[in-house]
Amino acid sequence: MAFEMALIRRAAAVEVLLRRLLDDRPLSGEIARPGRLMAAMRHGVLNGGKRLRPFLVMESAALFSADGEAAQRVAAALECVHCYSLIHDDLPAMDDDDLRRGQPTVHKAFDEATAILAGDSLLTLAFDIIADETTVLPAERRAALVVALARAAGAGGMVGGQKLDLEAEHTPPDEAGIIRLQAMKTGALIRFACEAGAIIAGAQAQDRERLAEFGSAIGLAFQLADDLLDLTADANQMGKATGKDAAAGKGTLVALHGANWARSQLQGLVGQAHALLEPYGDKAALLKEAATFVATRNN
Repeated sequence: MAFEMALIRRAAAVEVLLRRLLDDRPLSGEIARPGRLMAAMRHGVLNGGKRLRPFLVMESAALFSADGEAAQRVAAALECVHCYSLIHDDLPAMDDDDLRRGQPTVHKAFDEATAILAGDSLLTLAFDIIADETTVLPAERRAALVVALARAAGAGGMVGGQKLDLEAEHTPPDEAGIIRLQAMKTGALIRFACEAGAIIAGAQAQDRERLAEFGSAIGLAFQLADDLLDLTADANQMGKATGKDAAAGKGTLVALHGANWARSQLQGLVGQAHALLEPYGDKAALLKEAATFVATRNN
């Protein structure tokens, strides 16, 4: 219950900030914010969701007593990147999905061109949020966050992973290829979310490395659980179409080794994640619960 309440509380705080950031009123230096574009951006962001990545940013920062307004803004920036990726992922040229979180996807609610531009705008806004002096951190920490997020989100991270995922429809990868694909497509942003707390706090390099490793473990667990749910859950439970990976012939670790193997691996990844947080004692309790939640969730 403590984890669930904390997740809800963090999500609510980030949502309030996201509503403010996605207001129609232009910022200093902007000329105008087209109404339909902003409405599409809000549709893609303010549509529920667990806000797990923002939670991880703020809780990793809390390990160092740094989960204040700056951490909240970094969390909101990361959620903008995540939601942009979902908007583009749902497009007909990509996964061609009609539902996201139980609602029409942005290109269905608006149109394809608007969905593309909404995603573009969210990606750009994310770096605006972090770099802006309103995110009250030393300039070198803001710069470090910009670099880390760019590398997690770009060709060597999430976007590159999405490209590998598309290629997997035609040439199924081997096990090493699947792990690399998933570490990029899903794991990179989760890894950043955990590492970001240490960057925000100006923590030691060893703390940053430990939290990044924790993020890698739960990132793999997240994707493994997602693939398991894609195989076993229904669309109502997930709020989106299921069974699409199998229909497309995409290779997953679950397809390769089976559901029982996947459940065993998930237990091992949770244990690994918990062990990485041992040096932080009771301060890491919620992050440990987050690792368990990632592996055992049902949607």
